[in-house]
Order: sequence, then structure tokens, then C-alpha cells
Amino acid sequence: MKNLILLLLLLSTFALSAQTTYLQCGSILDTKTGKLLPEKTIVVNGNKISDIKDGYVGGTASDKIIDLRSKTVMPGFIDMHVHIESESNPKAYLQAYTLNEADIAFNAVGFAQRTLMAGFTTVRDLGGSGVNIAIRDAIANRKIKGPRVFTAGKAIGTTGGHADPTNGYREDLVGDPGPKEGVVNSVDDARKAVRQRYKNGADLIKITATGGVLSVAKNGQNPQFTLEEIKAITETAADYGYHVAAHAHGDDGMQRAVKGGVKTIEHGTLMSEETMRLMKEYDAYLVPTITAGKEVTENAKKEGYFPAVIAKKASEIGPMIQDTFKKAYELGVPIAFGTDAGVFPHGENAREFVYMTEAGMPVIKAIQSATLTNAMLLGMEQSLGQLKKDFLADIIAVDGNPLQDVELLKEVTFVMKDGEIIKN
Repeated sequence: MKNLILLLLLLSTFALSAQTTYLQCGSILDTKTGKLLPEKTIVVNGNKISDIKDGYVGGTASDKIIDLRSKTVMPGFIDMHVHIESESNPKAYLQAYTLNEADIAFNAVGFAQRTLMAGFTTVRDLGGSGVNIAIRDAIANRKIKGPRVFTAGKAIGTTGGHADPTNGYREDLVGDPGPKEGVVNSVDDARKAVRQRYKNGADLIKITATGGVLSVAKNGQNPQFTLEEIKAITETAADYGYHVAAHAHGDDGMQRAVKGGVKTIEHGTLMSEETMRLMKEYDAYLVPTITAGKEVTENAKKEGYFPAVIAKKASEIGPMIQDTFKKAYELGVPIAFGTDAGVFPHGENAREFVYMTEAGMPVIKAIQSATLTNAMLLGMEQSLGQLKKDFLADIIAVDGNPLQDVELLKEVTFVMKDGEIIKN
């Protein structure tokens, strides 16, 4: 009897794993050509797309058929700038003292779920306490629901700089954080900090090349690394197969980052035309995060939402990001989709599409930046960013035609990640 039960369990498991899912799609978006292809069926086996057929077809009685015939179907979106551990709120600066790692992790579970439900099946997390690495692993091991995560772990800054974790602390708590904590002040420190990120299990490196808006520090734009330190970081990162992202608002710090070999510039608020041309020359990408700029501008108007030193910077820098993006796009700077989710509520990432199109980028170009471009930057261009045979089954759908109405991208009605239906 025991052997019979084991056999039945094995057969049942095999049947589930062998089940094929047929997604009957009103139209699918070919991200390569930018065209909508009508009446297609996507065939999913396991976690991959096994075929795309013309018309509406199905399989055997044991297979699953999903009716998406009234919808536009696309590859899952990729957001290249999120902070999965946190979310802006008026108590955020106090919470640095009151939240334990377990609290941060439990909060992040909800943030990850909201992100995935919004159609963002992959994200690049650009810095937290290190809990982000555990969140990545929990998602990968299917312990919790969330997007596929590539994380920088703890960002790297300089003493007193934007990523110094003790900014604003009282004197007896400040201490002297070093490379282990992501604070560097020399070329040797820089190399050690990258190797520490590798030891911790990060997927990439994030540096704060200039001051920032939300750190408890006066200057939001000054350069904070020497060119030699940045080169030490990018060269060491390359040894470990990492690319480097650089937070940057000020122009001088941006130029050092680009010349130093950084691959993506995050925010880019005060970018000059000279720097835009430099980015084209060095094949560096701008990740605009317009949504974050809009959000901090509004929150700065709310009394008590930010400490005074931050509210001033938010009021000055926040309103400028969209205009900089417009100039950069028109000049031909490569653009990668990224939002800075966590500065605004997770799950609202698609607002970025609206702001990008407001600034003159066609909807299809914005979608391509969140699919093809970002897949390439992550080294996943053979697995993500397209609806194509043998690609991962990260598939989303919206009602209507998003190429005609960008607002539809904010209302994703179907989500599949790795072949698993998350939202229908």
C-alpha cells in the first residue's frame, strides 16, 4: 500500500509538472519591432515559453487555457531602480532606530508582492541594509511572492556622503564605518568594499557619486568620490562580473562616474549637455527616476514630512528631473527604465511610463526601455524582455491598447512569472 501511495504521488507530481498552459491573447506586443500581433496563443511549459502559435489554440483536457483574448499581452516589466526594503513615510528617519532586521524583512515581503502584482517581474534593487539579499533569495526559492531581484546589497558611499549609514546620528552612535559598512575613503577602501559586497552575495555595485536628496546632509549635489576611487570600484567590480550603478544629481560627480566606467547614472538631475555627450561616448545609460522626483517635491510641501535639511533639497532638486530626462532623450542619451520605488509607494512603478511620455518619449520606446534595454543591461537578453520561444515565461497583460493609452500600463490585469500565474 505504501508503494502504491508513493507511485500515485509521483504520478500526480509528474502530471502537474507536465501540464501545459495556453494563453490565448487578443494581441501580443513584439518588443523588438514595436508592433502588436493579433490573435496569438503563447504556450508555456514549466517556466519557459515553448511556442507562440497563430490564432487561438488549446491542448489536452489536462492542460490549462487562459482567456486573454480581450487583452494586450507583453513581457513582464523590469525596473532598474527600486529599494525593496523600505517605503517613504513621515516616520522613516525615526524607524532607522526602531525597526529590527526582522521588521524590515516583513515589510519588504509586502513591497515585493505589490511590485509583482503591478507587472514588474524583475527589479534591480539599489541599496538597503543587506536584508535585500535575503529577500532576493526568499523569492528565488519561492518562499514568498515577488519579482526576480538583482541587488546591490548595501550601497557604497564616502564618509558623510549619501550612503553613509550614520548620517544624522548623535555623536556617540556615529562611530567610524568603513568598507564593510559601505563607506570608503581611498582606493584600497574602494576595492575592499566591492569585495565585501561580493562576499555578502550582491549581484552588482551601487555607489553614491554625489550628494543626495533624502540623506541627512546639507549638500545634495557635490561630488563625493575621486576619479581614482571610482575607477578602483569599476575595475574591481569587473573582476567579479559586476556592473556599477551610480546615484548622481550633480554634474561634476556624474562626469567622474562616467569617465570612471560606471554603466548607469541614476537620476542625473543637473546633467549638462557636455555630460550627455560624454554618456553617449562611453555608452552609459540614464535611469531617470522621474516618479521619485515628483514624489519628493509633493512630500516636501507637507509640514513635518521631511527634516528641514531634506525638505529644502527635495524642493530644489525634485522638480528638475523630468526636464533633464527630456533633454537627455532628445540628445540621444541611452535610457534605461527605473523609478526609485520606495521613495514613492511600491506597486506604482508604472507611473514612470506616464511621465516619460509626457516628456516626449513615445510609449513603445518607454516600454522597450523597461524590457529590451533593461534585459540587456542585466545580461538577461536571451531570457527576458521579449515574448519569444525559450524565453522565461514572465508575461503580463492589460485591457486595451497601451500604445494608444499609456495610462493602461498602471492597471495590469494578468501577471505570470516563471510560468506561475500570479494575478488573473
